[in-house]
Amino acid sequence: MNAQFSLQGKAIIVTGGTGILGGSFINGIAAAGGAVGILGRNEKIAQERADAINQTGGKAIALIADVMDEIQLLSAKQKMLDAFGQIDGLVNGAGGNMPEGVVGPDQDIFSLNIDGMRRVMELNLYGTLIPTQVFGKTIAEKGGSIVNISSVSSTSAITRVLGYSMGKSAVDSYTRWFALELANRYGDKVRMNALVPGFFLTEQNRTLLTNPDGTFTTRGQLIVQNTPFKRLGHPDELIGALVWLLSDASAFVTGTTINVDGGFLAFSGV
Repeated sequence: MNAQFSLQGKAIIVTGGTGILGGSFINGIAAAGGAVGILGRNEKIAQERADAINQTGGKAIALIADVMDEIQLLSAKQKMLDAFGQIDGLVNGAGGNMPEGVVGPDQDIFSLNIDGMRRVMELNLYGTLIPTQVFGKTIAEKGGSIVNISSVSSTSAITRVLGYSMGKSAVDSYTRWFALELANRYGDKVRMNALVPGFFLTEQNRTLLTNPDGTFTTRGQLIVQNTPFKRLGHPDELIGALVWLLSDASAFVTGTTINVDGGFLAFSGV
């Protein structure tokens, strides 16, 4: 691998590291030579994934924490430093949707579940902001990269997922603002960008996009129809862009969003 794209000698934390996309993130980082902290609430999955990486010659550690709990994150930070002595990167992969933040087609849009919307927005925005507060200072001291996870729904209106869309739109705004302020204070030592996945099959959206027999639901068919590649993405197809953003190869890239969506956002529908 070209040295610019290598993560050798870097230690990177991935929040949401126990999820489906998170699984690809941690494996991609390990394959690029990085030591990885797998942060999530599911201790069993986090440890299994860390063991699998370590058994194949990589370096990984399970970090059990809720991204909304600063005390738990501080403990995870110390564990990461004890294991690897440094933190060079952060992938803010935790987030997602909740039923309370979904608006059904027959629901009265003037009787929204405001508390539900707030919880989904806070998970996606503050679940990105709080880990950056905890881990970011250490990254900035030595230099490194922070990658947030956005969504195509942050810029394109996707029916039903109002709370999630508002949360991810806020993540985009935060990415631009914080990248600017990082540059003002630390120059080019630390960068922040966002990865924008298109539609990938995860546990959260599986029942929305596919039927029990594996065929697409009407919603799934519409998504594929409006994706120029005419298919859903595979989680491993996010690895290249992620490793690039974490590596020195993207040293002059900050405050931007990188779409990995099969052309979804570029397509007008006509």
